Amino acid sequence: MKLALLLACAIALSLPTIGHTDEYNTVQSDKSTLTFGFKQMGVSMNGKFKKFDVQMNFDPANLIASKAQFNLDLVSIDIGSDEGNDEVIGKQWFNVKAFPKASFTSNSIKSLGGNRYEVSGPLTIKGHTKIVTTSANMTISGKTASFDGAFVILRTDYNIGEGAWSSVDIVANEIQIKFHLLASVGKSVLAGNQR
Repeated sequence: MKLALLLACAIALSLPTIGHTDEYNTVQSDKSTLTFGFKQMGVSMNGKFKKFDVQMNFDPANLIASKAQFNLDLVSIDIGSDEGNDEVIGKQWFNVKAFPKASFTSNSIKSLGGNRYEVSGPLTIKGHTKIVTTSANMTISGKTASFDGAFVILRTDYNIGEGAWSSVDIVANEIQIKFHLLASVGKSVLAGNQR
């Protein structure tokens, strides 16, 4: 009886661990989105970025080695009208001629339990860098996982809206960023969204 028990334990230990052992590192760009929301004169407005690159190496069993990096083409911003888009890429807002990209690189990923993770790192926009922290919900379907989360930045921290626009009376200071990333297990590549 003892021998059978020892044998069963040995077999169990030799089997692969069941659970999150895959590394998700191929982002499906056509199914990923990066959107934002803000208030203008008290009215809720929404927009999106149509082009961004994401590099991800995420292993739930090895969070210390896991990382995510975003490079965002600011000229791809879409707030719903050509006139508005032309305005926000100008010098007083994103000034894309001088600062064409925004970037984020994770420097800490922690488990919050229940397939939720806390991700922190520096976000750089217009040459200004601040540490941001967000929680991301992970949903697994076979060899694919989706990561959904949101966080708030203050536009004045990044000098978004200069001159008369620096006042938060017309355009609110808070901007909510939302992301939906779909990643699969595979070879790590740099993926770009062009929507």
